[in-house]
Amino acid sequence: MCGIAGIITPNAKNYSEKIQKMTDAIAYRGPDSAHQEFYENAALGHRRLSIIDLSENGNQPMFSDTKNECIVLNGEIYGFLDIKKNYSTYPFRGTTDTEVVLAMYQKSGANLLQELPGMFAFAIWDDKKQELFCARDRFGEKPFYYAFGKNNEFIFASEIKAILASGLVKPEIDKSQIAYYLKNGYIHPHKSIYKNIFNLKPAHQLILKEGKVETKPYWKIPTETSNLSLNDSVEKFQFLLDDAVKKQMVADVPVGSFLSGGLDSSTIVAIASKYKKNLKTLVYGFETGDLNEMPYAKAIADKYETDHHILLDRKQKISETLQEIYAYMDEPLMDSSLLPTHLIFKEASKNLKVVLSGDVGDELFGGYTFYKYNIDLSQKGYYPTILSKMLLLGNRLKNVGSERLLRAKYSDSIDFHQNKVRNHFTPSEIKKLGISDDIPTQDFSFKPNPEDFNDLMRIDLEKYVPGNMLLKGDRTAMHNSVEARIPFLDKDFAEFCIQLPWQFKVNKSEDKIILRKAYSKAWTEEIAKRGKNGFGAHVNEWFKEPELQELSRNLLENKESPIFKFLNFEEVQKKLNHQTQHWSLLVLALWFQNHKNII
Repeated sequence: MCGIAGIITPNAKNYSEKIQKMTDAIAYRGPDSAHQEFYENAALGHRRLSIIDLSENGNQPMFSDTKNECIVLNGEIYGFLDIKKNYSTYPFRGTTDTEVVLAMYQKSGANLLQELPGMFAFAIWDDKKQELFCARDRFGEKPFYYAFGKNNEFIFASEIKAILASGLVKPEIDKSQIAYYLKNGYIHPHKSIYKNIFNLKPAHQLILKEGKVETKPYWKIPTETSNLSLNDSVEKFQFLLDDAVKKQMVADVPVGSFLSGGLDSSTIVAIASKYKKNLKTLVYGFETGDLNEMPYAKAIADKYETDHHILLDRKQKISETLQEIYAYMDEPLMDSSLLPTHLIFKEASKNLKVVLSGDVGDELFGGYTFYKYNIDLSQKGYYPTILSKMLLLGNRLKNVGSERLLRAKYSDSIDFHQNKVRNHFTPSEIKKLGISDDIPTQDFSFKPNPEDFNDLMRIDLEKYVPGNMLLKGDRTAMHNSVEARIPFLDKDFAEFCIQLPWQFKVNKSEDKIILRKAYSKAWTEEIAKRGKNGFGAHVNEWFKEPELQELSRNLLENKESPIFKFLNFEEVQKKLNHQTQHWSLLVLALWFQNHKNII
């Protein structure tokens, strides 16, 4: 796991100092070593977090055997040793997955992406073609940003701050992304908060040649539905997940796992414990209330005899943690679980470089309550738009039930999912706050079908997962110099799960049906009976902290605060009620405060 950077421009050696500043800005992504390499028209930089082949043979930027190609790669290619067997004629110097990608590129060019698994963002400079070839993994686990500099330099990096550190780009705020953030709680997964800094889409490649950029998809989310029986599906589910965890245990440094006590992380720990005894596990614990995960996590830890560690939320103040996080976050993210995620990676970094995570199980197996609720509503029937308006008017005169009223507001399950689920401010509220720009919509790689509830999960895999979940995981993990691995996003396993009939995953009363059938015997009885319990927290409890109240007053009740260059002061005051909207505005205000010198 690493940080990458590059500048493609004539006389590239003259940009040595700028590349140095770029890699210094993301030094935490790779504290083990730093290197630069240059061609006449390309400058490449790298920060290394040593995971595979700890010797100097693993250092990047890495030249091919001919030195015509040079790569910088961030990520892990799982199962690369098996892939390597197909390239026996290549004169490998080390044992890294990075060198395997170079061998694949020499033989197949851009077509290498068809057989490349794992999480990755990379750039290969081909000196003979005078061409830069870049790609990002299928689900967006690893980031890739790019921009054009003031002298038309092409600049890329793992994080926005590295691009800004070059001094070649003056960022311009995109107000429509502020609107998108206010509605969804995160920046559009295919954009950045700046108009002139771009985010390469997941599952896309980018080619730069003669100053022109071309991007195109190399993979699309599967839309077919499997015809396997439930019993056969359970058997294949177990085989593929076991194989995914096994491949992701490969490292030349210690590997641990998060253990929340939920179904997903308990499953990962159960499988990982087959391949590593005394596996180190970590849980973030809330001492009181219904978010206390510790007893469930301990039960699994005891069952599999793991080396278990507990991090209690009393160890650090909310205000202090929030400000610590936004010292490195390049964009606002209102997800309250950002704080415990940061803290648990901070704890993990004391003993581990690699941690397995149970993320994305909900999107693959139908774990969220709103999937069940949407199915329930849909089976009762949505209403056409004209009839919806009539029913809404009728409900003002006569109460006929909240469910009927809710159904009447949305034309179908897709409309409900896109405009009700995880929405924090309505379009009218956003306009009142002072953002008149339209809220950007998202193009999906498929056409959602309201009658296929798998498409609700596919939407989340292309929208929420890269825009919120994976961004949160990458930034918090890498700031603490830890590599997070997500076995559920193994290419073969994820593709299989996406294509399962939705009835194998969720109905109006059950969730994660196939996971429960496949692994319930691996859990304790108490965990098997558990429903969904998120990793976030009740922000209204957090607002009881005096220091957080003071931070809110300084940022949201002061007309001179940078946020009020964009939002209406009086309208913001109406939202300061210690609830989710208040938290969203506080996060945005803190982000503006920390970036006031560049916007």
